[in-house]
Amino acid sequence: MTSTIDYGNLMHRAMRGLIQEVLTRIEKDGLPGAHHFFITFDTMHPDVEIADWLSDRYPGEMTVVIQHWFDNLNVTDEGFTITLNFGDNPETLYIPYDAIKTFVDPSVEFGLRFETQEDEDAAIVEIDEAPMEEMVEPEETAPQERKEADVVSLDQFRK
Repeated sequence: MTSTIDYGNLMHRAMRGLIQEVLTRIEKDGLPGAHHFFITFDTMHPDVEIADWLSDRYPGEMTVVIQHWFDNLNVTDEGFTITLNFGDNPETLYIPYDAIKTFVDPSVEFGLRFETQEDEDAAIVEIDEAPMEEMVEPEETAPQERKEADVVSLDQFRK
């Protein structure tokens, strides 16, 4: 038994479970209302499966949008497969949860960012529930008062 609790990995697993649950609901019922997702992932992750031309075009990381058109969403315990349209060229991608760097639903100003530190075995998870200033809001959204970011960083709990 270890002498410490690895909160970083526990938080990662919980947040990836949240992503899995959300995608499972979308797989079953489709996207509700104005919900849509921006998912950034590591294209060099060994379990990512994307077309060669996409990995050549996006070495390192890629952001996909799940919004108006997507097909064949299949969610598993390890990741998900989805077909997306790239300029009238449908491509099937497999993205393991471990490859995800950010998961954002700008319609409700929710985002998760997964970061790893090269010099440590443990990872950091930041949860942003503040407005995403760089995201374009739907036109029907009325102006709202902005709040400060609520960010949880697990570094403060590490020895």
